Amino acid sequence: MYILLSILIVLILWFVFAYNGFVSLKNRAQEAWADIDVQLKRRYDLIPNLVNTVKGYATHESEAFEKVSAARSQAMQASTPAQKGEAENALSGTLKSLFAISEAYPELKANTNFLQLQNELSDTENKIQAARRFYNGNARDLNTKVESFPGNIIAGIFHFSKMEFFQLDASDSAAKNPVEVKF
Repeated sequence: MYILLSILIVLILWFVFAYNGFVSLKNRAQEAWADIDVQLKRRYDLIPNLVNTVKGYATHESEAFEKVSAARSQAMQASTPAQKGEAENALSGTLKSLFAISEAYPELKANTNFLQLQNELSDTENKIQAARRFYNGNARDLNTKVESFPGNIIAGIFHFSKMEFFQLDASDSAAKNPVEVKF
């Protein structure tokens, strides 16, 4: 009788600790996703200022400005990690073209406002990269626990599911290759 009671108590404790482990992993992954959103919002807020600064010097480059604005809008509307990854790749490509345009205007490259915005954007890109790594690490830990035995039993019972990774789209050449700018 005591042996049976001891086994039951151990099983109950195991379920409690396993469940709490899943809750902890899920919350950490959600926190990491929120960190990505914060950095992306900062990036989205910097882009109009950067576009307006470049616009003052390169007024005839309106197509590039429209592409940046459209890519920014699309990125802001994306919700899932896969959609965000794809939209962010497109936005990065358009930003590369914007910086390539700035190379043709020496007075723009010397403008302190432009340099400050460029530095802030670079800093934000580094923070986004760190937030992506943090999120993907937490998503990996949760996914491993959801898929491995005996955690998969608890995950199935309490409906814990895998989380998507936030990664570059393998088919997106804009994210991996330099943007060609023709004048």
